Amino acid sequence: MDIFYNPDGIGDVLLIPIKDGDRYEITHEKFGDITKITTKDGDVLGYNVFEASKHLNNLQKGKTKLTEAFLQEIKQLFEANHLNDPLEFDLSPKFVVGYVTSKGPHENADKLSVCQVDVGGETLQIVCGAPNVDADQKVVVAKVGATMPSGLKIKPSELRGVPSNGMICSQKELGLPNTPQEKGIYVLDDSYTVGEEFVI
Repeated sequence: MDIFYNPDGIGDVLLIPIKDGDRYEITHEKFGDITKITTKDGDVLGYNVFEASKHLNNLQKGKTKLTEAFLQEIKQLFEANHLNDPLEFDLSPKFVVGYVTSKGPHENADKLSVCQVDVGGETLQIVCGAPNVDADQKVVVAKVGATMPSGLKIKPSELRGVPSNGMICSQKELGLPNTPQEKGIYVLDDSYTVGEEFVI
């Protein structure tokens, strides 16, 4: 889960986004320097912590991954401001090394493949359009909940009627330098361990 702190562009505000709010009528509720943003139905979209540098240590500029230690600090701030939301976030890595255990044809699209990908502890079905994807490859998987460098959020989806949970990534999609011109996923060598975090 990513949080955002841009004091030069926005000011001394920590943004904690949870859910996109484009389609909702939004309401705000203040708890001291914390603003809770919800839909009219009460679904939490996120929180803004104003005067963040006065309340929180170890703020880092830009987009950063929320750590368990920093989450505990935020929880203490919420409690001090009588905001009793549970803040139960999934902090597990969202970019991981996967292993393609099988690749099969898509029933409704010639250029798509249906892959089963072991990401350590679970196997995900991912529909992939890369021409070079194949079984017995180690690959980079963006799991559901990941935010790509482009800003794209990975969500459960259906591609031409087939469920897909995650994305097998190319070097370009990961924002890696000196990416090759030809299209295709990033195939890793055997030095990588299935299930470990892939840091971009």
